[in-house]
Amino acid sequence: MSGANLPTLRSHNAALVLELLRVAGERGISRLEIAERTGLTPQAVSKITARLRAEGLATEAGHRASTGGKPRTVLRLVPDAGHAIGLHLDRDELTVVLVDLAGTVAESRTAPLDFGAPADEVLATAAYAVASVRGGGVGAVSAARDVDAGSVSSVRDGGAGAVSAARLAGRPVLGVGVAVPGPLDHRGGVLHRVTGFPQWDGYPLRDALAARTGLPVVVDKDTNAAALGLAVRAAGAGDFAYLHLGTGLGAGLVLGGEVHRGARTGAGEFGHQTVQLDGPVCDCGGRGCIEALCLAAVARGDVAEAARVLGTGAANLVGLLDIDRVVLGGRTVAADPDAYVRGVRAVIDERARLGGVDAPVPVTAAGGGDRPVAEGAAQLVLAPLFGRVAGADGG
Repeated sequence: MSGANLPTLRSHNAALVLELLRVAGERGISRLEIAERTGLTPQAVSKITARLRAEGLATEAGHRASTGGKPRTVLRLVPDAGHAIGLHLDRDELTVVLVDLAGTVAESRTAPLDFGAPADEVLATAAYAVASVRGGGVGAVSAARDVDAGSVSSVRDGGAGAVSAARLAGRPVLGVGVAVPGPLDHRGGVLHRVTGFPQWDGYPLRDALAARTGLPVVVDKDTNAAALGLAVRAAGAGDFAYLHLGTGLGAGLVLGGEVHRGARTGAGEFGHQTVQLDGPVCDCGGRGCIEALCLAAVARGDVAEAARVLGTGAANLVGLLDIDRVVLGGRTVAADPDAYVRGVRAVIDERARLGGVDAPVPVTAAGGGDRPVAEGAAQLVLAPLFGRVAGADGG
């Protein structure tokens, strides 16, 4: 199975049905319920579900008592009928996951990464990581753990063989979603001047990795990918901001049920809002950026101050967009989630009180360190198959 061989999934109505099957989980859903929830005729539902079953994407899951007539046949999604790979390339670490159609993680790996190394070395490491989760073998796991700046050449030499071996494993992989620091052009999969790594400006990451792996590739900012993953898991949860504090600071915005990227795909550069005009110089070249202030506090070990600075930016965002909730994530937050949630919430609550708002927005932690980014990257591939738009960008 591949992205080019799924005609059923290109049907909007079939995508609606697949989404209902995904949400229903193991319990399943009957054809009549599908017709009621989608507005499709029973005949149309029967044709679509027959095709999905023929392609191995859906199967019967028993029967359910009916209010009249014979019991209803219940259908469910077949999660392992397809997989997607999510790859998070951070400044100093790589995380890769293999998820099934239900979004369940089947394989995962983490390894050191030098994002400042030559592009060929970074691409070789990324391609090998993709191969390791497709194959799932002990050798792949061991080799993936050994990846570091000093062993990239050996990874590059073994990459093609690893990819071939992974194909023999027979995992039906639809594509690779890649999450990287921004800014970038997600439509063309081209990186721009990543803060601190200007040498990536103009690099066609999507096409380069597709050539290395032989798989379709989608590229987006790390924060957008994480926000998409959270939105898929909590459908109908309203507008929210995902704030990622790790080696940098950025935001993913979900507005109107879609990831908001902006007309020039530059939305979410949360870390580079100026909060101190005469503040320290940031890696982006500006002064007093919230990222610079927040990371400086983290480096000093002053978690309370880092949370206060992060909360100041979060409160600005809440006031500007009137969002429903704020979700915190990233390795730095994961190291002390309670302190960050408490500190950010205190600033937002105080700002709300001063503004006469009775119900300030809730603040939670995503958990899982950087893995939500990799899982969200996989959703860049899967979400459109279930009728979910991966994002709104004005283009």
